[in-house]
Amino acid sequence: MSFPPPSRTPWGVRRRSLIVSAASAAVLAGCSTDSDSDSASSAGSPSLSARARARAARDSEGLLRSYDAVLAAHPTLAERLRPLRAEVAAHAAAFREGAAKEKAAGGSTASAGTTATGSPSASAPQVPADEKSALASLATAERSLADQRAKALLEVPGELARLLAGVAAAGAGHAYLLTKGDQ
Repeated sequence: MSFPPPSRTPWGVRRRSLIVSAASAAVLAGCSTDSDSDSASSAGSPSLSARARARAARDSEGLLRSYDAVLAAHPTLAERLRPLRAEVAAHAAAFREGAAKEKAAGGSTASAGTTATGSPSASAPQVPADEKSALASLATAERSLADQRAKALLEVPGELARLLAGVAAAGAGHAYLLTKGDQ
């Protein structure tokens, strides 16, 4: 009785998996080394990461002001908006915390405390008179910020890119939740 020759398919699949795994490991290693080299910027100039964190914190705080304005104008939306607002507040805190850690490590002169004071966007946002339009304006703001963050994550080092990606995904989810009740 003769046995058929062994199939090459299992070895080929393993080899491809190994190559993909090795390439993925190289990319991940590159991401972690980028964040280390970026945080060691020249004295007196904020790193790319610090500037991106400060901007993300400012943007989240602006979005938080929009939620607060809508809640003040339309208190009947509180049950629907409160969980989303809490997440936006957590995002702002995460970006501020990261900026504070970078500053403490000496990587930046940018301050998370300078994020929304004195900028033109610090004024109270205009809120549409009807609830449906107010929700649509929040959804538009969430979607716009999610798109902006998705673009920005391509330019920042590893850990911050992962944070931006997660927050962008959350923002896209918020936009969907804000509009799904209207359909």
